[in-house]
Amino acid sequence: MWLSALVVAVFGVLAGLGFWQLQRFTFKQGLIERIEARTRAAPLSLAQAIEQWENTRDIEYLRVRLEGRFQHANERHYFTVIKDMPGWRVITPLATPSGRIVMTDRGFVPDGLKPPEARAAGQSEGLQIVTGLARAPGIQNLFVPDNSPEKNTWFWRDLEGMASSTLSAAEIERLAPFFVELDATPVPGGWPKGGVTRLELPNKHLQYAVTWFGLAGTLLAVFAVYLRGRFRRRPFT
Repeated sequence: MWLSALVVAVFGVLAGLGFWQLQRFTFKQGLIERIEARTRAAPLSLAQAIEQWENTRDIEYLRVRLEGRFQHANERHYFTVIKDMPGWRVITPLATPSGRIVMTDRGFVPDGLKPPEARAAGQSEGLQIVTGLARAPGIQNLFVPDNSPEKNTWFWRDLEGMASSTLSAAEIERLAPFFVELDATPVPGGWPKGGVTRLELPNKHLQYAVTWFGLAGTLLAVFAVYLRGRFRRRPFT
């Protein structure tokens, strides 16, 4: 009886994990579909994006159209690895005609092009019209090093930290509450390369569910074979 109880308990755990993975699959699939819909939709104005943030905090992957001037002297460098190549995302404040400041992720540069003077052609001057995807500020976890504002070296997207390390108090008051990662529109000289937002989310939860259900079924099959053998060996009375 104790063995039967143990088998039932383990079967319940395995089946429960399978159903949980099915729930995760449904959730992740909905998230993927929402990202696809947002990245294909018409872009919002900055005012509309800020209003949505203030109402719902749900801003991820919404397309936003911006107009303004880059403050290249205040760019921040966020470490990343893209296609096995270490490098930097160039985070540059954009001053809009309305007075708003937006921290824009202009894209990726390899380590050798981290200094702005190494990619001077891409430091576009004058009024710019750009489009990108809104992204919420990042959160540091246990596996991410601390940022080094004094070295302009960033390992997680600390919006407030980046802004306070380079903007004036008056500019910080007008700061948009999210980043905008620019699209792949080419810039003079080719760097930074925009359009590097990661849009592909892995969704292997259905495979995981099948694995858990398979283990649960295997457990029952093995236990059934065991019981059959026990009953066959039991002497008749």
